[in-house]
Amino acid sequence: MSVVWNYFQVSPSDVKVAICNECKASVMRGGTKISAFGTSNLISHLRINHAESYERFVQQSNEKKQSPAGQKQTTQMQMTLKESNEKRQKYAKDHPRAKAINRKIIECIALDNQPFSIVQDTGFTKLVEFLEPRFTMPSRRYLTDVCLPELHRVVYSHVEKLIAEAVSISFTTDIWSSSVSQVSMLSLTAQWLDNDFVLKKSVLHSQECRGSHTAEAIASAFEGMFETWKIPKEIVHVVVRDNARNIAKAASEFGVPSLPCMAHTLQLAVNGGALSQRSIADALAVGRRVVGHFKHSPLAYSRFEDIQKELKMPVKKLQQDVSTRWNSTYYMMQSLVEQKRALSAYAADHELPTTLTASHWGIMEKVVNLLQPFEQLTRAISSAEATAADVIPGVVSLTRLLAKTDESDKGVQTAKHTLLEAVRKRFDGVQTEPLYAIATMVDARYKDRYFDPDKKEGARNMLLKVVDEIASVGCDQQEEAAGASAGDPGQEDQYHPPKKARAGSLLDMYEEIITENDVTNPTTGDLALQVHAYLGEATIPKTACPFKYWSSTQIRFPALAQVARKYLTAPCTSIDSERLFSAVSHVIDEKRNRIHCDNAEMLIFIQKNLPLTYMDKGKN
Repeated sequence: MSVVWNYFQVSPSDVKVAICNECKASVMRGGTKISAFGTSNLISHLRINHAESYERFVQQSNEKKQSPAGQKQTTQMQMTLKESNEKRQKYAKDHPRAKAINRKIIECIALDNQPFSIVQDTGFTKLVEFLEPRFTMPSRRYLTDVCLPELHRVVYSHVEKLIAEAVSISFTTDIWSSSVSQVSMLSLTAQWLDNDFVLKKSVLHSQECRGSHTAEAIASAFEGMFETWKIPKEIVHVVVRDNARNIAKAASEFGVPSLPCMAHTLQLAVNGGALSQRSIADALAVGRRVVGHFKHSPLAYSRFEDIQKELKMPVKKLQQDVSTRWNSTYYMMQSLVEQKRALSAYAADHELPTTLTASHWGIMEKVVNLLQPFEQLTRAISSAEATAADVIPGVVSLTRLLAKTDESDKGVQTAKHTLLEAVRKRFDGVQTEPLYAIATMVDARYKDRYFDPDKKEGARNMLLKVVDEIASVGCDQQEEAAGASAGDPGQEDQYHPPKKARAGSLLDMYEEIITENDVTNPTTGDLALQVHAYLGEATIPKTACPFKYWSSTQIRFPALAQVARKYLTAPCTSIDSERLFSAVSHVIDEKRNRIHCDNAEMLIFIQKNLPLTYMDKGKN
């Protein structure tokens, strides 16, 4: 506090006034608000009216400034002034705080599919200015030319390190064409299991695919992609692609094994086996017209919602199907059947473009029941952790369910039989395909329980051959520990005949097959003991995670664990690539239909792989 207050005191009646101790004069403190009060008027009063007191005041002030406390206070005041001036200055572009904010803006643009023009939007700029007044919003050009490549390099380096540590990698690929610009893109996604059997996924490419999509052009693109990441063909386990001939031929020409997408194969089986039936197709055509009526008429939908409320039904919209997705047709029929009462009430008071007859309703209800197992299987294989091991059990369970007869089949027997034949034809040979068979054997939920009796021995031999190949390159097998846990080598193979046929869900078929095949053939030999011990144990529940099983069991079965780390990397669908293109359609949309393909690929790469950096930071 200033020493001038040795000569004044605040007026008890008005804080804006100070009273001189000598002459009792009232002196204004310099303002009407406390924040504006000062001591200049008080010092001037002393200098003009009380010379002696003023000299003492000057002397006391100088002594206070020379004291340690006074010097400290002066330094603090100088620092406060400096900080105050600094807070009014804008950050330079290379300031760490400015660079950090720029990175977060790029992350926001990539993760939330925002256009670069967001930096020109009034609301966004005001928000950032409020949070950090010293930050200067960068231009769109600076973001695309500087900030985006910088973040891409950081994420790329992280993914590159993870890829380099992988011992076996599986891939998915697909081609997508934009509906808002003349752009086609070729995808490449990777997934692998680390040493702890944690599933890792990464998007490596979503690059522009120019020109004709021939097998030769795609194979050349594959070669460039794998060279970019320095991925040798030796660690490529499999490439999962759709059923198009050009991609299948491209993988063959590039020299890597490939498998068709199970979801695409199911699509072909359902379309050819059921939805193409005349009576079903007619009912679907009528259903589409009804759904289209409500989709294109807000008034009709408003009336329909009112009826749903009157009937105390959940307010739901009818689902529109997409011709390339059979399950969307299933959901459309399901929504129509669920809203049968509401639709009947609507038709009584309002016009519809067509009428759903009793025959149409009956067919759709039966087709929904018929296709329900396909929908269940499609959802299961589309999960993030579905692998090639799910194909054989899924197909075997599905065909068994379709082979059973039930009273609800009346009216769709032909469609059901055609579906069964289509599934058998489309998935013919899956039990003898090593990539499927070995993956199924090393999945502790399935093992050898889902193979036909005449295919089971061949599947075991395939597994033994792969285990032997891994052992030949120096793997420590720990045969004694594995042999100690093996069963009696002299036990004969037992095959339980199928139980009495019964109808049920797809999950019932899984459990039924496991129960029938709970005893396996013993084998001989050192490595065979390890395989026999593993196969002789009970399977883990269908809902359990095979990756966690191997994480905790790899010490007991080291050779099998290495096989599992390789074969369980393979997905059973190319869903990852299709989901990637869903993201691409948001990046290259109507607001950004002129974005450069290189920038689009960097944005997609960051969007899909940035969470990997977050996950690893959390571990550290």
